Parts: sequence; structure tokens; C-alpha cells
Amino acid sequence: MTLQKLSFPRQHARTQRFTLGAPRAFTVSPDGERVIFLRSASGTDRSNRLWVLELTADGSPKERVVADPVALLGGSAEKLSAQERARRERSREGSSGIVGYAVDAAAELAAFALSGKVYVAELRAGTARALPVPGPVLDPRPSPDGRHVAYVSKGALRVVGAEGDGDRALAEPENAHISYGLAEFIAAEEMKRPRGFWWSPESDRLLVARVDDSPVKRWWIADPAHPDRKPAEVAYPAAGTPNAEVRLLVVGLDGTRTEVVWDRARYPYLAQVHWSSAGAPLILVQARDQRSQLFLAVDTESGTTRTVHVDEDPVWLDLFAGVPAWAPDGRLVRIADEGGARVLAVGDRPLTGAQLQILAVLDIGESDVLVSASAGEDAAEPEIGESHVYRVNELGVERVSEGAGVHSAVRAGGVTVLVSTALDRPGASVQVMRDGKRIATVATHAEEPVLSPRVQLTEGGAHRIPCAVLLPTGYQESDGPLPVLMDPYGGPHGRRVVAAHNAHLTSQWFADQGFAVVVADGRGAPGRSPAWEKAVKNNLVLTLEDQVEALHGLAGRFPLDLGKVAIRGWSYGGYLAGMAVLRRPDVFHAAVVGAPVTDQRLYDTHYTERYLGDPSTQPEVYAHNSLLTDDGLSEAADQIRPMMIVHGLADDNVVVAHSLRLSSALLAAGRPHEVLPLSGVTHMTPQEQVAENLLLLQVDFLKRSLELDA
Repeated sequence: MTLQKLSFPRQHARTQRFTLGAPRAFTVSPDGERVIFLRSASGTDRSNRLWVLELTADGSPKERVVADPVALLGGSAEKLSAQERARRERSREGSSGIVGYAVDAAAELAAFALSGKVYVAELRAGTARALPVPGPVLDPRPSPDGRHVAYVSKGALRVVGAEGDGDRALAEPENAHISYGLAEFIAAEEMKRPRGFWWSPESDRLLVARVDDSPVKRWWIADPAHPDRKPAEVAYPAAGTPNAEVRLLVVGLDGTRTEVVWDRARYPYLAQVHWSSAGAPLILVQARDQRSQLFLAVDTESGTTRTVHVDEDPVWLDLFAGVPAWAPDGRLVRIADEGGARVLAVGDRPLTGAQLQILAVLDIGESDVLVSASAGEDAAEPEIGESHVYRVNELGVERVSEGAGVHSAVRAGGVTVLVSTALDRPGASVQVMRDGKRIATVATHAEEPVLSPRVQLTEGGAHRIPCAVLLPTGYQESDGPLPVLMDPYGGPHGRRVVAAHNAHLTSQWFADQGFAVVVADGRGAPGRSPAWEKAVKNNLVLTLEDQVEALHGLAGRFPLDLGKVAIRGWSYGGYLAGMAVLRRPDVFHAAVVGAPVTDQRLYDTHYTERYLGDPSTQPEVYAHNSLLTDDGLSEAADQIRPMMIVHGLADDNVVVAHSLRLSSALLAAGRPHEVLPLSGVTHMTPQEQVAENLLLLQVDFLKRSLELDA
């Protein structure tokens, strides 16, 4: 008896896109003796364990489990609060067990939340235990000295001794709309600031965000499949409507409280917070239009702030991981758009130029800064889809990562953990380096995919749009032209054309169903230049024009049948797919429209207003970029193309109202279409059966719509 080979859709769903079993969330101890990370037991196990890799002096590294959720819970099922589920949705976290942790300054003690309780783990001893505190808890974090753990429970910031003694509230909510120590929706979803409190280096006080969401309009998300259940109440700050009010307090362990003062009316967004021994607490606050921002140093005694630097941009200002921060000598480290490039600046001096496009700061050392960057427009050779790790200081720039691919790193104590992906191998390799030499490899338990993508990275059109082209496995030139499937994200801050194997697996599976698949990153996508990204200001329709340009630019070099072109996408890609068949039916003949933002006024403030401004002052801009207005529906009304709209009914990010309003508008315009509602599904689709069948249903729809032979 031979076992049937697992299908790609089933494997893709079961392994959560091949992320299960892969090591992640690395921390290096300052003494360079330990690497801490998360990893589940296999490629189908969703429950992450906390691991330590001991970098022993005898040169034989040893991995050991420090905390196993199965053992800690005694085999009981994990219980998640509504707030914890919301936190995981914001971070797109689909696994279970230990999904995040924090350590003290020496990386001796780790704290994490599991099933609503606080756990601490002694990383040297390898023991873990629960602390007797009220729950459900969120985001426990040890103090730098390892003597206390701060956490949030029921909107209150609390602190407990690392041995479980002295639990008490430091800040309690005055009413149901207020919370202490949590990031508001906008910060977590759009600013990538998941935290709401920060320990002082001396471990005697904390900076604490106070969030009042009473000004935010309420939405109600019901589950039509369960009419007996009450709708969930969601405070959703849609474009042009009020945000939550965010304040910042200095809270001492002795109960003292001092409010941090800045011009919150002009700069309402608390975007970043940095507190290290190199200087006073540093905060980045941003104007609502995101065209100006202040870097402020905080006086923790009085709460007053001092302006360290001011950034202004006529289009918008981006936020970046790892900055702002202080260098050890007290200079400000930031990423800035200067001279047509995205540069690393330390103090008043830019240390990089147009050869690199800085993506993030990874670590700030005594003598250098470790950054992630892609090749800039002035690079000697184009590196399509690549990003690398570089060491930067006043003497120059040195590339740390080797080989074509996508690389990132974590560093401390002279040890660098280099995480690398490439086109020619599945998953990511994790190398532990000391002084430029590999001393260990962190193993992966992720499954190997049942297919391997054959990707050609290239550029298309006059704008040299980065593209990935995938043809069916075994395709030969004599097979002739193929129906085309455009498979983009295609929007701002999203990059799909990457030199990474697993990123193209789904596209290859679609190619193997008989398509030439094209992935194009047009203007708005990161990695080339600030001007490239900011070209979409007030005009997201430009991203559709770039998809058309890329398609036509590739047609002479690849076997593309331009008489049969489909497009599929999710989220911004869904918006793009819907716009494609509505506005360019001369080019696109069918679309799978997944969780689309059809009416930009229904999406959140920080994202939408960055690109389209205020809907009350620019209603014509919102109309031009909507799928529901005359701009979206009236063009080429005589060419009606098949459209399948897919949406999760539990989505609290792109709510299902987007798709329902699109369906109503299409019906009113006499345009036939299909709607596939996903009961109980959010903006993610982690459910195995849903994720698998969704791929199969898309292929069936595309073949029917393009009238392809079975």
C-alpha cells in the first residue's frame, strides 16, 4: 500500500504557510552565551515552545526546551481572552502556545502569557512556573534587573515580584473606556507598536500609555451563522473620524504618577517609545496628517519634553522598526528621506547614501549600527527582491549577509543570529555567528513543501517594475502561450517580489494549474526609493496602472496570452483585483476579490489618511479611489467581467461591509458576480479546511470564468 502524496493546498493550510516548526523571535543574551527563541515541535504543531541555545565554550552548542505549554497546562486546552485574540489578530499571529516573550536586561529571566496567566522562566536553570496573579493577563515584561514583572489585566497595569510576591496595581482604569499599558488599535495595526508600557533602565518606574477610546465610533460585528450570539462591539477609528485619546505617564513602583506633556492636539499619534541607559526616554509623536513629527526627550521628574529633532515632509513620513533610538554616545539614530534616498542618520550626519534603501535598524552597537536594507536606485547592480544586513559607521558600509536572498539579523554580545531565505531552498536558514564565523545553526522543524517554485525575477515596463514570473512545472516553449494570472498585493508597504522560496509557493501552485503567474510590485511598494513609494499619494489607482504596465512589458518575453488575463488578491490585493475588472475590463477578464477595501472611508485613520488625506476636505479623492462610486463602476459598463468576492464575516480590520456594499453596488448596476462568505473567519484564514478549500474554489472559478479546458 502506498501513501497518497499530500496535496499542496492541504499542506499549505496544515502548516500555516510552512511557518509551523520554524524557529523565530530570537534574542541574544548580552554575554553572548545564549540564544532564546520560539519553535513548535513539528511542521504541523501550532503550539510554540520557548527554547534556549547554549553557546558553550567547548564549541558544542546545545538546544534545550525551557517552557513547554503542554507540560505547563497539564494537557488542558489553552484559553484566550477576547483581548488576547485581538492582539493576535493585529500581529497576524495564527499559532498557539507561547507566541511572544520578554526578557530582563541580562536575558536570564523570561516572562510570557499562556492561557491568560503570567509565567516566568529561569533561562539558565530551564525551569518555568506560573505566578499567582489575577487574569486574564496581557504582555508580561520583566524589569531590566529581573526582580519584577509588569503586566496588564482588565485594563490595569500591574506589577508583581518575580517570585510571585507583592502583586499590585500601578494604574487602574477610571471607566470601561480607559486602559493602561496597552496599545490602541491604530498603534498595533498600523504603527506596528504592539506595546503600551516600557521599563526604565533602573527598573524603578515605567512609561505607561493611557488610552481612552470613548471618542472612537462603535461598530458592531455580528456572526450571521450564530444569530443567538450578541454582536461584538468594536471601537473602530475610520478615516475622518475621532481616534482614541492617548496620553503617556511616568509611573513609579511607589505609585507616583507624572504625565508626559507635549502638544497632543497637534501631534496626537504616539508612534514610538525608546528608553535606554544612553539617554532620557525618547518618544516620537506624529501629526494626524503624518507630514510632521517630533523626536522628544522626556524629563521623567517633571514630565516636560525637549525637542531633539523635527521631521517634515510634504507627502508623508514613514515609521521604521528600531528607531528612533540613542546611540551609546548619546547621538540620535533615525532613518530619514534625504537627497532622494532613505538613509541612516546618526546625530546630524547621514551615514548612507543613494546606494542603499534603509528598511530598519536591527541593532545599535558601540562602534556601528546594524541595518536591513535593499539596493537603492544608484546601486551598481539591481538586486530584484533582495534585502541584506549591513554594518554601518563613520568609516563606511559593510555587507554582513551573503548570497542572493532576503536576510535579517538579531545581535548582542558579539553574537549575530542571521536569518536568511533564498529562492533555491525552502524556509529560512538560521546561522549563529561570532566574529564573522558560524558557530551554530538553529534547526527548523518546518515541513518541506511538496512543490518547488520556478521563479524568474525580472523587471517590466518603462518604470522597471519589479516582477516575479512563474510558469507551470515542466512547461516547454512548444506548449505555447498561457492564460495569465496576476497575483499581487500591489499596495503601499507591501512587497511580494522577494528572493525567497516560500513566498512564491502559492503562485507556483496556481501556475501548475495551467497559468503563467505574474507578481508585480508597482509604485507604492517599499524597497526602491521614497519617491517610488510616495507616488501613490491621493491616487491609489496608480497601482492598477502599474499592474497593466508590468503585464504588457512582460508579454514580449514570456508566453502570456493577453486574451485571457485574470487577477486575484487579498486585502489591498483584493481592492486591486476588484478595481482591475471594473476599470480595466479591456485588460482583465476575471477577478478573485478577497477581503477588499472597497470604500476607503471605511478603513482606519492612520493608514487611509496617510495616502488619501481627510475625507471631509478631499471627498473627490476618496470618490476617485473607491470601487463604489461612479469612478469605480461606470467605466466600460458594456464589458462585464466575472468577479468572485470573498470575505470573512468576523473580520474586524477590513469589515465585511466593504464586500456587502460592493455587492449591492454591482447588483444595482446590473453586474453579475459571486459572493463567498466565510463564517467565523477574520482577516486571516488560519482554519485548515477554509484555507485549503479557498484555493481550490479560486481555481475552479478562474477556469470557469476564462473558459479554460479542464
